[in-house]
Amino acid sequence: MTGLFGATSTTDDVLAGVDLSGKRVLVTGVSAGLGVETARALVAHGAQVVGAARDLAKAEAATAAVRALTANGGSLELIELDLASLTSVRASSHALLADKRQFDIVIANAGVMAAPFGHTADGFETQFGTNHLGHFTFVNRIAPLIKEGGRLVNLSSSGHRFADVDLDDPNFEHAAYDPWLAYGRSKTANILFAVEFDRRHKERGIRATAVHPGGIRTELARHLEPGTLEAMVSKINSDLAAEGKPNYELKSVPQGAATSVWAGIVAPANEVGGKYCENCHVATIAEGQIGPTVEGVYAYALDGDRAKALWAKSEEMVGERF
Repeated sequence: MTGLFGATSTTDDVLAGVDLSGKRVLVTGVSAGLGVETARALVAHGAQVVGAARDLAKAEAATAAVRALTANGGSLELIELDLASLTSVRASSHALLADKRQFDIVIANAGVMAAPFGHTADGFETQFGTNHLGHFTFVNRIAPLIKEGGRLVNLSSSGHRFADVDLDDPNFEHAAYDPWLAYGRSKTANILFAVEFDRRHKERGIRATAVHPGGIRTELARHLEPGTLEAMVSKINSDLAAEGKPNYELKSVPQGAATSVWAGIVAPANEVGGKYCENCHVATIAEGQIGPTVEGVYAYALDGDRAKALWAKSEEMVGERF
């Protein structure tokens, strides 16, 4: 299964011949980029998709073409979810629980990257609060709706290599704030959350995994200064050229969303459960310092004890136990 797809595979490649009729999938962040493409691919193959977004008007405009894809019986409905507000998270999850319809897959896709220092509505550092705590609370609250044999896919990033989580100072109350450090912490948290969620739910046949979509030009880069992304790619390619290696290429959006649908639908559950995936395969543990174009996951992001500690700290921060 692993060898069938790779870095250049698209969502349509991964889902070729797959019939998702009768499957119900929740995808967060469907107002742009990967979220819209993930929803499109799923609906096109017959899935009933619930798309969550902070700005419903923006999501409606972004998914108009997706909602018109009804030939195979697929559908897309939108719900409001602001991950930077626990009030919104709780209201949205409460409505889904009251509705009682179950999900086969939950794809926690939404997020922010390299944001300037700030706080969520509940006082959490913006990136940790939005990328991790918002999803942590939302997913755990709707966990009873995930069917036996279902899956959770958390969108992480190779950015997890920037930093491990800091359980003593998650809100940068003592350390100097750095946007990439904060992003790294939040992306490591996404992986650790999947590790512990998988441990807690695999007896029900529910598996969780974290994925790196790859480098993609999407709205995720909206906080970067103009030219920053291009400069980063130029620096990477300069380093690669010095090593006699080919240039690094950004992925297209369909290529970036491929690993999410691969891990959620196509890959064997026991292969991806509790793991970190990239380029449509399970990543290996990286040894030593690795560059942004080299595959691999740092061991601290898959550490079971670290995952349990983050879970406890997260419960403490949001004021709920799961």
